[in-house]
Amino acid sequence: MIESPDLPLPGGGATAERLRRLAELGRISPVVARLGEGHADAVAIRAELDDDGPGEDGERWGVWAAVPRSLTAVRDGGAWRVSGDRPWCSGAGWCTHALVTAEAEDGVRLFAVTNEPPHAEPLDGTWPAVGMAASDSRTIRFTDAPARPVGGPGCYVERPGFWHGGIGVAACWYGGALGIADALHDSGKDDPHTMAHLGAVDVALGAARAVLLEAAAIIDADPLAIQHRLALRVRATAEAAATEVIDRVGRALGAGPLGRDEQHAHRVADLTVYLRQSHAEADLEQLGALVRTGKSPW
Repeated sequence: MIESPDLPLPGGGATAERLRRLAELGRISPVVARLGEGHADAVAIRAELDDDGPGEDGERWGVWAAVPRSLTAVRDGGAWRVSGDRPWCSGAGWCTHALVTAEAEDGVRLFAVTNEPPHAEPLDGTWPAVGMAASDSRTIRFTDAPARPVGGPGCYVERPGFWHGGIGVAACWYGGALGIADALHDSGKDDPHTMAHLGAVDVALGAARAVLLEAAAIIDADPLAIQHRLALRVRATAEAAATEVIDRVGRALGAGPLGRDEQHAHRVADLTVYLRQSHAEADLEQLGALVRTGKSPW
């Protein structure tokens, strides 16, 4: 059973520690990181938006915000109810609660919901993936689910912590790459080609680690700043590093670990899928536009 992590909140002076511990989860397993990061992000969001709703020990939270308008929210007297099918719900059978986006009469809002029948039902057959299979990212069907609003319309994406959360995901990618790189480090091979790949892996991981530490310092120095450009740069750097690690470890070690080491094969398949949470060239396009319009590019 994966335990929900208790991490320092971003922007409170210990953001580097938060990112380090997310990377540790990624090194254990991209699946562990995905679920742990979702819980930690939900805790941070609730703190940032002053959600003082009831809570109990042992709660396991997710943030299920993909396809924001796939759910609708309607008022029910003085309360709210949410309905619709929400895809990509990581931890569909693990999470006890979740933060979900839904379209309401006054715009897209964030709501806290309880993940239990009959109001929330994971749909079988909606996550047939091989990579990240254990993340159980099924579609969940919400039917008149009681929902507590968290913040106002648009608050989910307009807050500084939206970008802090994106950087937290990059730390998980970095950690996943560390776990794959461990196979190369521990392989015992010392031929020139292996050493060259090992050196290149160290460069890639060092670059990712450096931007994560820089990001932590920037966030702690100004927690209320909107760090859109920073988050895109950090995520692109971590994605590139992880992609290079996957490629170089495979080229150095061949098919052996992928065919005979179940844990390593899962890491590679899982991280390959997890990295696609990036929007690739679409994110780079956004980053380029921010660089062009910024005061001082570098």
